[in-house]
Order: sequence, then structure tokens, then C-alpha cells
Amino acid sequence: MGRRKLQMKRIEDKSSRQVTFSKRRSGLIKKARELSILCDVDTAVIIFSSHGKLFEFSSTNSLGNMLERYRSHYEEKYETSKDVKPALISHAELLNMIQSQLEEQKVEQLTLTDLVKLEKQLTMSLSETRARKTELMMEYIMSLREKKRLLGEEYKLLQKEVAAMEISNTDGNMVGVDPPLELTLTLLQ
Repeated sequence: MGRRKLQMKRIEDKSSRQVTFSKRRSGLIKKARELSILCDVDTAVIIFSSHGKLFEFSSTNSLGNMLERYRSHYEEKYETSKDVKPALISHAELLNMIQSQLEEQKVEQLTLTDLVKLEKQLTMSLSETRARKTELMMEYIMSLREKKRLLGEEYKLLQKEVAAMEISNTDGNMVGVDPPLELTLTLLQ
């Protein structure tokens, strides 16, 4: 029995999607482990499920150390560039938040400068989130307005059709009208 070709699109069946996620997650982590062993490299995998559950793998002792190495490499790479884009800054902030979550730092243990930095990062992330939320809400409002406009046009068109049918059948006898259409017309009146 051969395998069927799986199209690259979202799996609609919830249980099938969960089974696929579980199997592919395990396969991805297995491949990362094999790559680490065969090629003597450090690998790390971070996966967030659709429910927000964290799955992680690191070939070294600590995923936090891997993230720190990545962050220092990332900062060195983009520190020389004067044209740092906001999306890149957001990426660095996200890495900071993930690392702090993984290491489970307590706020009481942070210094004043660390707290100020953390507050700035959270403020920036919050403002970016609010801006994106506002953008999505505006897009949604515009789509609703467009739907309202289209429904209004359709309603006017139906009113014209009803009026034309009433004129053609002035005696009130709806000869030649389909029963479902007749029911629709009586509901519209």
C-alpha cells in the first residue's frame, strides 16, 4: 500500500492535523539530533503548537546558551548596518523574550537597568502589537463596508426585479413564476 501525496495546505480535520503535527514534530527533532551527531554541529529547534505549547530541542546542554550565541551573532551581523529595519529589531526582541521565558528569570532578580530595558522592550512590542491590531481591524471594517455596499446593490436589484414582475403581472396572478421564486418574492414584499 503506497502513500498518498499530501498537498501543502492546512489539514481541516482536527484530529488528523494533531496526529500529523505530532509525527512531523518528532521527525523534525529526530533529524536535528541526527544532524548534530553526524556532522558534529550544535542544533536547536523551537516549536510552538497552535495552542501555544512550547516544544524545544537543543543538542547542547542549554537552549538559552544557543539563543545567546544566535543573538550575539545576529547583533554583530546587523550592528555594522546603519539601516536597521524595525522588523529586525522585533526579531531580536522576540529572541530576548523567548530566552527570558526559557530561563524563567524572576523580576526580583533583575537590576534597575535590566528592568528599564525589559520595560522598553515590552512597550515597543505592545505598541507594535496594537498597531498591527488596529491595521487588521481597519481592514476588517473596510471589508464589512464593502460587503454592506454589495448587499445594498443586490437588494436594490432585487427590488427592481420584484417591481418589474409586479408590473408584468398586474392582475396578481404569478403565471410562469417558479414556486421558490414566488416564495422569495412574497417574503420580500
